[in-house]
Amino acid sequence: MSLLELSNVRISLHGEELVHGVSFALEPGGVVGIVGESGSGKTLTCRAALGILPEGITVTGGSIELDGRDLDGIGAKEWTALRGTTISAVFQDPASYLNPSLTIGSQIAEVVRVKLGLKRRAARERAIELLGAVRLRDPAEVYRQYPHELSGGMLQRSLIAAAIAAGPKVLIADEATTALDVTVQAEILDLLRDLRRETGLALVVVSHDLAVVAQLCEEVLVMRAGEVVEQGTVEQVLHRPRHEYTRLLIEEHEAYGWEKYLVSS
Repeated sequence: MSLLELSNVRISLHGEELVHGVSFALEPGGVVGIVGESGSGKTLTCRAALGILPEGITVTGGSIELDGRDLDGIGAKEWTALRGTTISAVFQDPASYLNPSLTIGSQIAEVVRVKLGLKRRAARERAIELLGAVRLRDPAEVYRQYPHELSGGMLQRSLIAAAIAAGPKVLIADEATTALDVTVQAEILDLLRDLRRETGLALVVVSHDLAVVAQLCEEVLVMRAGEVVEQGTVEQVLHRPRHEYTRLLIEEHEAYGWEKYLVSS
């Protein structure tokens, strides 16, 4: 059974359709990539799966199932229970999702206490364990630090630690490496790959960067102006693109040597 399944999902704002029928199924341990330029609808699609669409924007067609459950019509309390424990997310700017006045560790420990019901001391120990799991050196020290004391890569690792704190089955990584330099980006991708292998975590990877998709994903959707213009295995789509827009994306990336990440056909 699929962990996350979108079937012909349509998303609209005041009667104007923004996303025109997205479908994919994510299996346990699977990785689906969604690529496209800004405004293509990829982030809206993921926010629909998380139940966090902006005000006025709604799912107006199709269905979304999470771990066998149809999400149509579920309430805010049920969404709160699902987020973090069944599905979680990491976004582009980690500083925007961390409270600057609280230590990194206390914010992760709070997630653990709320979602798993651990007592204060056990939550602290679990938070330190999580900071270690995302390969932060001296996790006990990081626990005591504030967001402004960490680099961008360390902040993103901390956000991943918070996102996986309650053991979700699905993690959406929405442009999670975009703001990082190439070396740190590679480290974060390695971390996501290892988490998938070690825990069976299923991933939805949203990116405008074909190299990221080529390294991590099995299936890819190419979106443009709210529509999926091409969909298939990474090898099919990136080796043998059928749509002109996909070919254009590939040509734009060739200058960066991204094709070295592809599995040869």
